[in-house]
Amino acid sequence: MRIFDPHIHMTSRTTDDYEAMYAAGVRAVVEPSFWLGQPRTAPASFFDYFDALLGWEPFRAAQYGIAHHCTIALNPKEANDPRCAPVLDELPRYLVKDSVVAVGEIGYDSMTPAEDAALEAQLQLAADHELPALVHTPHRDKAAGLRRTLDAVRRSDLDPGLVLLDHLNETTVDEARDSGCWLGFSLYPDTKMDPARMVAILRSHGTERMLVNSAADWGRSDPLTTRQAGDAMLAAGFTEDEVDQVLWRNPVAFYGQSGRLDTAAPDPAAGAATHEGNSILRGGS
Repeated sequence: MRIFDPHIHMTSRTTDDYEAMYAAGVRAVVEPSFWLGQPRTAPASFFDYFDALLGWEPFRAAQYGIAHHCTIALNPKEANDPRCAPVLDELPRYLVKDSVVAVGEIGYDSMTPAEDAALEAQLQLAADHELPALVHTPHRDKAAGLRRTLDAVRRSDLDPGLVLLDHLNETTVDEARDSGCWLGFSLYPDTKMDPARMVAILRSHGTERMLVNSAADWGRSDPLTTRQAGDAMLAAGFTEDEVDQVLWRNPVAFYGQSGRLDTAAPDPAAGAATHEGNSILRGGS
């Protein structure tokens, strides 16, 4: 089983997670920009973070044979902090980088006017740079959040086929599917979706334009839920081809629209031993 996790925050995970993910079949990931929990207080802290998504994380992933790409954005939660607003002006210099395959995560957290403005600006950036957009639908009041999101997409210059609506569930899947956007589902141990619920949605809605991710971060989450979803699909009678479509070909098709996606698994033995003088070893060089 080959797996492409289209939404995972590896900055928050240990190197052991990369090793376990490879053993489970993960060969490619996309890491979206997100918030740290602790508020950022200056734009410069974003730029160091973006640089890590472009350098250190691909280096770590390559040590375990996993191709790493990222999406760059001012995320919805931090869009509400005026100290972070200048980040929007600096995004264009990051959106031209080769390993950036979308603008994201953008969308809504609390559905504020500041989030409206940030979403509108970043949808335009995606259109201007001919990139897809990864959109975070809110965890609270999901149905209203999805409708507000779709209204913003319709007003934008970005084609719905370049939009991935993430964190969907049973209450939002029908309207999201009718929009022409791609559909993303995050599987968590206690919250959001789980493999059994995901299988039920796939049974009723099919596998077209469906993406499954772990969205694993610094909270209680599991970077192996993609594999669990694949195993649950097989146990429920889905074919290996259908599993491959959901866990590999669909994310490849979506992010491939950037023209920058390279899913070739890096050879750990052929890669650099250090990144800017640093290694992942402890007690070594």
